[in-house]
Order: sequence, then structure tokens, then C-alpha cells
Amino acid sequence: MPRLADDYELIAVDLPGFGQSPGPEPEEPYDVHELVRVIGDFCELLDLERPHLVGNSLGGSIALELGVQGVAGSVTVFSPAGFSGEAGRWGMRTLGVLAKLATQVPLPVKERLADTPPARAVARIALRGDPSSPKAKALRFGVDKLEPGSAYVRMVPEIAEYDFVRRPIDCPVTVAWGDHDRTLPPSSAQNAYERLPGARMVSLLGAGHIPMVEDPVMVAEHIRWTCQVADREGFAERVR
Repeated sequence: MPRLADDYELIAVDLPGFGQSPGPEPEEPYDVHELVRVIGDFCELLDLERPHLVGNSLGGSIALELGVQGVAGSVTVFSPAGFSGEAGRWGMRTLGVLAKLATQVPLPVKERLADTPPARAVARIALRGDPSSPKAKALRFGVDKLEPGSAYVRMVPEIAEYDFVRRPIDCPVTVAWGDHDRTLPPSSAQNAYERLPGARMVSLLGAGHIPMVEDPVMVAEHIRWTCQVADREGFAERVR
């Protein structure tokens, strides 16, 4: 964000159930499309007219769906969910089952397990392009959200079954995928290419699932490129 702050007004959103945003009640709907509605309402509340939208993973799916609805002035996404093949779906379903099982384990036990060398190694492999890099050394899974009814436990099965359906998006779109992404494999980029006509496709060399941590300069420049194209072509009525 600091690399873009001189040129744009930046708004970072905690999705419901994450960060400081309260989660949904047990009886309330909670899936990708519900989060799209929430973020659309948020943009309307702040009177954001066709803002530039940026998202990673689940956030990428939300940004693309809002692009379909004509809400966005541009869309830049990194490893968006909704484009996995059957193997990727199977992996996400397995993660959902494991997350649900983990809710039965007392939190202090989960915290100790997350700090073990094998668990830290899995976290590095899953979330970093180069698991051996010094920056990845202290990485560990956060387990505080692995509680019954938590937003994360509810959302993982929904992501496993979510598919982004091919539809046009009337604004510039960049889809970037880390070629070392082991959470949502880069093979999914072929499905994104087929379902997002006209999108600019980018391979992020050496990057994993969270490229903004590994190479913030590269990520910021891809965002800037998409925004500038939209601004030149008049898609973004107000720069955000």
C-alpha cells in the first residue's frame, strides 16, 4: 500500500469474520456471493463510483464478481479462487474437512502443534514460493480461527464448490498467478484465461500464494498498470 499511496486513495477492507470485522450469525448466509453483496454495499455506502478493485485468493473472486456487475473501474487479482480443476477442488474439500476436525482440538494444543517444525514447514510450502527464504523462516499457520462456527471454517467448503462462470467484465482486468503457488495451483490460470475474455494474464515468477508479501514492488506495479489503463480509457470515474 505505501507504494501506491502517493497516487491513489487506498481502502483496505476486512471481510466479515476476519480482522476486526464481526462475523455473520449462524443463521445468516455466508458464501462468496454473500461477500460480494457485502463489499458492493460497502462501496455504495462510501459513494465509491467504479473504484479500482484489488484482491488475493477469495478477495480476487469477490473483485471479479463485482467487475461483472459493473461496480469496478478496474480489477487486479492474484491467484483468485473459482478456477480450480477437480484436483484443486479435492484439495480444498480435504482442507475443509481438516479445518472442521481441528475445531474439536483445544486451542492450546493447536497452538503447540502449529509451532512444531513439521507444521511450520507445511506452512512455508503452502504459502511461500521459496520455502527456504529467510523471510519465510518464522511463518506458521494461525489457528485461532479454527473454532466451531468460525468464518474460516464456514468459508472453506464454500470456496471448494465455488466456480467463476465465464462472463464479460467491462473494465481492464489483470489476473496474476504465482508460478510456485501451492494453495491454488498455477494450472488454474488456464481456466481463468478461458473464462475471462480480454483479461491480461501475468505469471509471477518465483511467487507463491501471497505475492504481496514476497515481492511488493512487482505486485504494486501490476496494480498500477491496470489502474492507469482504466484511467486513460475512462473506466474509473473517480480514482480510488
